[in-house]
Amino acid sequence: MPPTGPRATLSAAPPWTYFIGSAVFHYLGPAFAVLLFSRLAPLGVAALRIWSAALVFALWRRPWRTLTRLDAAGRWTIIAMGAVLAAMNVCFYLAIARVPLGTVAAIEFLPVIALAALGARTARNLLALVAAVGGVYVLTDIRLAGEPLGLVFAFANAVLFAAYIVLAHRTARRLRGVGGIDGLAAAMLVACVFVAPVAGWQAVPAMIDPVTLAAGIAVGICSSVIPYVCDQLAMARMARSTYALLVALLPATATVIGVVVLRQLPTLAELAGVGLVVLSVALHRERTLTQKDKATCDT
Repeated sequence: MPPTGPRATLSAAPPWTYFIGSAVFHYLGPAFAVLLFSRLAPLGVAALRIWSAALVFALWRRPWRTLTRLDAAGRWTIIAMGAVLAAMNVCFYLAIARVPLGTVAAIEFLPVIALAALGARTARNLLALVAAVGGVYVLTDIRLAGEPLGLVFAFANAVLFAAYIVLAHRTARRLRGVGGIDGLAAAMLVACVFVAPVAGWQAVPAMIDPVTLAAGIAVGICSSVIPYVCDQLAMARMARSTYALLVALLPATATVIGVVVLRQLPTLAELAGVGLVVLSVALHRERTLTQKDKATCDT
């Protein structure tokens, strides 16, 4: 008898559906965060985001049990991912507080292009990569404007985002005896420790402001629980290069959200950018793993 219930439903859904869920909440979360900047400093928002997400994961997955089951190599992977999550969130919020969000998104995509290029072993996939880059360029209309310090944080966030993809993919597919979501929960618990000395003091005002605290919890759930869980569900059945290319859907998703939620009609240039991104996803084909590749993934 085939399996039934929520687990069976999750397993049966195509991996790209999880990526779409991640992409949507990837933009809803920052929308809440920008509204919070008038009540709380960016570092305080970053700390609230991580702590609230860690609390949800702690109640749901009991991540301390995962840490005890891992071997030394697995624990180091989780620690590294936790450190990256903390640093990435801090840099992201410090960047968008100084630089337009579109510019930060465009810079964030640059290292991801390199990850996708590493897996583009065919002419078709290289063409898909070129189309994705063109689409993102048109959609974000890259302008390196803003404070120099903001650009520093934006480029740091971009490097950390690429590192997150590598470590999250390893967590989803290579940690023996541990599921990707459990590994993510453990990494978020570690991120709490790393973010506390850097940003914890700026989150203190939220503790006596129920509205700010509730908004911070919403940011954590929308930005670090729902999208990261979707990432793990997608990465468990998707090559890293494919996931990296699909990140090009993020600006296209932002355009759709702008139309549906904000009634912001796109220009012809923006529609052309969306078309290039969709074309890139349609062109891309997953590379078939050889026996040697499968043996490498299993080690």
